[in-house]
Order: sequence, then structure tokens, then C-alpha cells
Amino acid sequence: MGDEEAKSLPMELSEKGGMENNGFVQNETFDEKETNASSQEEMPKMCIVGMNPVALEEPALEPYAGMPKEVLLKFSSQARYRVTREILFWLIIASTVMLVCATIAIIALSPKCLDWWQASPIYQIYPRSFKDSDMDGNGDLKGIQEKLDHIMYLNIKTIWITSFFKSPLKDLGYGAEDFYDIDPMFGSMSDFENLLAALHDRGLKVIMDLIPNHTSDKHRWFQLSRNRTAKYTDYYVWHDCVQADGTVAPPNNWVSVHGNSSWQFDDVRKQCYFHQFGKEQPDLNFHNPAVQQEIHDIIKFWLGKGIDGFSFSTVKFLLEATHLRNEPQVNKSQNPEDITAYSQLYHDYTTTQVGMHDILRSFRHTMDQFSSEPGRYRFMSSDADDKEDTEATMMYYGTSFVQEMDFPFNFYLINLKNLSGNSIFEAVNLWMKNMPEGKWPNWAVGNPNSARISSRIGKEYVNVINMLLLTLPGTPITYYGEEIGMENIASEDVTFPEKSPMQWDGKFKAGFTEGNSSWLPVNPDYQSVNVEVQKTWSNSSLNLYRELTSLRNNELPIHRGWMCYIWNDSNVFVYVRELDGLDRVFMMVLNFGQESTIDLKAIVPNLPSEAFIRLSTNFSNAGKAVNTKIIKTEMGEGLVLEYKTEKPVHTMEAFQENCFVAEKACYSSAFNLLYVNC
Repeated sequence: MGDEEAKSLPMELSEKGGMENNGFVQNETFDEKETNASSQEEMPKMCIVGMNPVALEEPALEPYAGMPKEVLLKFSSQARYRVTREILFWLIIASTVMLVCATIAIIALSPKCLDWWQASPIYQIYPRSFKDSDMDGNGDLKGIQEKLDHIMYLNIKTIWITSFFKSPLKDLGYGAEDFYDIDPMFGSMSDFENLLAALHDRGLKVIMDLIPNHTSDKHRWFQLSRNRTAKYTDYYVWHDCVQADGTVAPPNNWVSVHGNSSWQFDDVRKQCYFHQFGKEQPDLNFHNPAVQQEIHDIIKFWLGKGIDGFSFSTVKFLLEATHLRNEPQVNKSQNPEDITAYSQLYHDYTTTQVGMHDILRSFRHTMDQFSSEPGRYRFMSSDADDKEDTEATMMYYGTSFVQEMDFPFNFYLINLKNLSGNSIFEAVNLWMKNMPEGKWPNWAVGNPNSARISSRIGKEYVNVINMLLLTLPGTPITYYGEEIGMENIASEDVTFPEKSPMQWDGKFKAGFTEGNSSWLPVNPDYQSVNVEVQKTWSNSSLNLYRELTSLRNNELPIHRGWMCYIWNDSNVFVYVRELDGLDRVFMMVLNFGQESTIDLKAIVPNLPSEAFIRLSTNFSNAGKAVNTKIIKTEMGEGLVLEYKTEKPVHTMEAFQENCFVAEKACYSSAFNLLYVNC
């Protein structure tokens, strides 16, 4: 190649768009137009000539983590990915549907959970006698708060505090002077609010008394009514009783519960007012809608404070007949002028009048307005106390369409005249066979107006009575001190022997007060009958009570199962508690008479030949095996026997008339849950 050819070669390459790299330096001799034209014509040819055709093919892509959407879409439509995706989608849909269906089925088949007032025993406290915190000799609200650990120790979740309204304390405070205030003896509203907060912080519930029938004669309403002031004129039951000659004569023969005429002349109004109890406790006029509204407002006030329920007392006295006719005499031959006792008349016109239950149902309606929040159901009960009329008592439950009380308090075990296996059976059966279907029973063995168990039937029966109370179906109610077997004060000088101060320890005044005196004397037996010492005794009434509440709380058959009567005679009462689906049965053999031996195998043919003592009033017997053909019990002894069977008593034709269940449920061992359709 010549020199001139060599010199012209670089220029030729440049002009033809060759591979020379000039960087960012502009070639001033470079003809852009010529270069562009030359590049468009020549470059494709040079690239085709200089590249390998295989290298132009795109590499095959595989899925990789973090691939962008554009790459992902290339694979999503391929069959192997599309089918897998659809299978997973429909599996998720099917699983969701199955889960929803299973949830609905469980909800539909599950029994109603027991509410708080069903699940726990109720512990009734008379506040003046429970614990004194300020050394004035009277129990108070702060004292109750100090002793909440004792309530927890008993495995109890609900307390019932009797009346603590501001009151002149006539008839122990059951005639309120102000329904919106606390009596200074018991503390202040702040003390009450602190107690309520402490209770709820521990998961406890509180019920309070409300006596709507009457007020104190010191109440503002009564003072306004006796002066005929505006709407208060007819807040009470007034009637003319002054004769033409100026003498005072009652409008009729109605007699007070405490005896003598239930009419009292008032010097200010110059009329007689009606009182079913003491003359210091005038009856409200519930025929007046304004009076009913006042009670509704009181209910709302305390529910707004956070109270969990009410016990309405003396409700059968709310209304009296407006015609004021004389009530029939029990003894028609008796001189009418000699009638002074309440028991001498049939109280057809002063108790359980038409419209009374309507008033109670209206109270229920008001309380239900505060029950909508989950877990905050407001409990309502009353002291029906129609001893001779069981049907009238059961009416307080309401109907299947209209709810009234959650239950009327059951005092049948308190009202026993004679103690025996037969009398206990009769009292239990009387309630269970008359209780409306689907309702919940309750049992009380003591209250502030009755002698204590030890004094009423004998201290040797305290433990077996508590065993009965805590193993029957329904809600047990314990009056303070019965868990340690307290007795009435044995003194004629004491007006209220069953209300003696709670015995906490063996120190001065039984630990009730640090003051020099108490409003009632402490029982002299407090050195041995007290909470502190009984905690250390393995065989004490207190520890047995605690074991029984634990058994009730933890064993489904006792908590909500069937009860079937097995046997009763003058000495023993025998019944079982069992639950469908569970092969474990509890049999109670309770002695309320003398030493007894019974062949239970002969009474229940399918009964196993051997059972184990789960609990005994004698702790040393717990865990022992017994022959069911020879069950021996001493006077006042109680046994909780446990055995397994595939043939529960409530399925046996011979016992079906003796079996009852309130909240029926069945147990599934496969799923460890309760259901209803069994």
C-alpha cells in the first residue's frame, strides 16, 4: 500500500463511521452532514459483518427473587403457575367458609354461659358488723375494703351489702332518710366509690339492698308531704281518721308487721298515714306515678355509680287496696277489737296486689338499660318470702315472655322447723319442682334476720349444711361468719344476737375493731372460732368451705349439671350431680340425723361397687375408697363421693321424676367443649 493510500485510510474510516473514539473533542474538519449520511448508509453493513448472529439472541429467563412486574407477568400466564395459583385460591375460600360455618355451628350449639350471678356464691355482709376501720365500734365501708382478701380466699366473686343509706337507723336502717347518700356511720360517698373500684379491680361484683316500699319519717319527701307541698302531697298513703267528736280512729283493721294498727295520726297534716312496718317508716304511695319515677331515678343513680345489682326488699308490700276494706280475720270468732298481731289477719288487701309485678318489671326494664355493655349485666332479685304460697313466690321469676327477677331469694332452708334427711329433701324438692322451666335456683341458710346455723340447728351440723349449700344446683348465698360456724350471742340483753361482730382473730374484740368497744358484744367463743386460727386447722369449717367452693367452681357436674334425688329418710339425704357426656359422677351423702348405714348399690343397680371420697366433713377420710353397699355416716357427717359410670342416673327410667337441670349442657370430650343438643 502506497504512502498516500496510507494517509487517506484514517480519514476514510472516519468518514465511513469507523471505530475511532474522539471522546468529547470536536473534530473541526468533521463534516456532520456527510458523517450522518455516511453513518446511516454504512453502519448497518459494518455491524452485520462484524457480529456473530448467535450473540444477537436473547438469553432464556428463569424466575428469580425480586423480579419486576414486567418479568413476573411473563410467567403468570403459564399453566404450571396459573393452575397452582387457582388451587391455592379456592383452598383459601373453602377454608374460610368452613371456618365461618364451624364458628356459627359452635355458637349455635354452645349453651348459654353462666352469668356472674350464677357462677359464684354470693356472700352477704351486714356492714355494721363486718369490720370497723375507724375505731368507733361500728363496721363500715372501709372495713369491707380492708377484708377483700378474705372474700378472695373463699373463692367468692360476689358480695351483697345490706342497706347503708343515710338513715336514723330505726329498724336497723331499713327506712332511708336519703336514698342518694351514705350514712356517716358507714363512711362517705368517696369511701363507697373507693370500695367499688377495689372490688371491680379484683374482678368482684357487688349487690346492694334497696327498700322501695317506705322511707324514714325524717325523709324530705315525708316532711313536704305532711305539709301538703305541691306534688309531694300524695307521695304517701294518707287518709282521714278524725271522728266528729274529735277522737282518732283508724280507717280499718289493717295491722302492722310489728303489731298494732298500721295507721298513725300526724299532728301536722291532721290525717293518718299508713305504715306496714314501724310508725317511723311511712309507706310510699306507689299508685302515684311520680313516686314510681323517683324509685327509677334512684336505681339509675346507683347503677350509674357502678353497682352490679340490686336486692329489692319488702316488695310484696308496695301496693295496698284503695278501697280500704277490713282484712279477713283468721279466727272469725275473735273479737275484732282484740286483733293486734299481724298473724291474726289474712293480708288480702295489703300484700301482692294487682299491679305490683308490673312495677317490678318496670324496674327490670330500667336495669336492662344498663346491661347492654358486655360483661356488665345488672342483677335483680327480691325477698318474695311467701312461705305458704310457693306459686306466688315463683311468679317473681316473671314469665317466658317478660323477665322480672333473676331469682327470688329462697329461704326454705332457713324456715325449716325440724332438721332431718326428709325435711331437707322436702325443702329442696318444693323449690325445684315448682321453679319455672329454664330458671335458675338459689339457696340461703342464713341472713341478718334469722338465727345462725349453729344456734338454730346445732354446731355439729354446720359443715354438712355448708356442704349441702355448695353442692346443690343454683347460686348459694352465705351470710357472713357462717363459713367459720359463728353462733348467736347467748345473752338475753342482746337485741340482735345474729348480727354480732365478725370474728377475725383471737385478739381483743376478735380483730373486729381496735377501739375499746363494739356496737354489739363479740361472741365469747372468738378465741377458737375465728378466721385466723381456722386457716391453720386442716379440718376446720373454713377450710372445708373453701374446698367446697373450689369443687363447685372447677367441676362441671356440680357447676351446672343434673341433680337427681337418690334417697332420703329421717337421717340422710342422698343425691347425685352429673353431666351428659361425662362419665364422672358426684354423689352427696349428707347426714342430718343420727348415725346411719345405707346400701346405695341396692337403690341404684348400675352403681359401681366402689366409690372414692372426694371430700368429707372429716378431712382425714378424703381419698379413701368406700363400698357402695355399706355407706356409713355419723351424725352431721357429709360425704362427696366420686365414681365413674356409663349409665348416669338421670337416664334411668326409675329416677327421671327425681331429676332436674336448670341450664342444660352436654360435654364433648373430643373437642373439650359444652354443647346443647344432646
